[in-house]
Amino acid sequence: MQTERASWKLNVVLVAATLLMAATGAGANTKTLVPGETGRVTGIVAGDTLFLDSGLKVRLSAIQAPGLSLGHARVKKQPLADKSQTALEKLALNRTVRLYYGGLRRDRYNRALAQVYLLDAKGHRNIWLQEEIVRQGWAQVHTWPDTWQDTDQLYKAEQKARTAKRGIWSHDLYAVRSPDPNMLAQDMDSFQIVEGVVVSTADVRGRLYLNFGSDYRTDFTVVIDKRDRNRFEKNGDSLLSLEGASVRVRGWIEMNNGPAIWLDHPERLEILN
Repeated sequence: MQTERASWKLNVVLVAATLLMAATGAGANTKTLVPGETGRVTGIVAGDTLFLDSGLKVRLSAIQAPGLSLGHARVKKQPLADKSQTALEKLALNRTVRLYYGGLRRDRYNRALAQVYLLDAKGHRNIWLQEEIVRQGWAQVHTWPDTWQDTDQLYKAEQKARTAKRGIWSHDLYAVRSPDPNMLAQDMDSFQIVEGVVVSTADVRGRLYLNFGSDYRTDFTVVIDKRDRNRFEKNGDSLLSLEGASVRVRGWIEMNNGPAIWLDHPERLEILN
């Protein structure tokens, strides 16, 4: 693969998310979200899923708590799934919440996909459930291209939990992976977080490759399809100039010559330096 360098450097600017403060708490920027249903939480079925008294099943968007195998055929139920569920029960069960929507409102299982806030006695937003469950270490950030999320704030909460080895971050199954292709081969067809240095970049007929080793035929690669590049480069910055940058990427490990993660939206790519 021929490596092409951009003629100018990528401007990596760390911009703090604009936060809308509630009377007793802060959370995602609800100026860009649409208020939805309000109800009492009557059931918790996982660390990221709850029921309202209306019968509506709600999936907390932008996070993933332990639950089913998520691609790990050897694991029937992921470690710490029960504790993650218990953590959400302590936070939300029998409490009143309000849903906020950004993008897709229902998934194929007819679950509401929403940012969820606990309300205080006066009906004001109090605790952002996604941020709190991630801060406690009982879920990881898991974004999708068709729902809005305040990843800046969620990633900060996740990093603090990971550094402190809280919750799931105390278990090797959820550890951040290195880009070592031999190690990643053991995680094929599973969702992982991988951190490393981009050794080279390439543009092949519009498809972008971030290579994490000297041999693209065997080493770990991040792939961004031509149809998705505008999402990453909408500000005029070229991902080709990420050569030498430390990044953290998350997604499903697939085989594309060597192990690879395909990205279709920029929230799953963190530029660390």
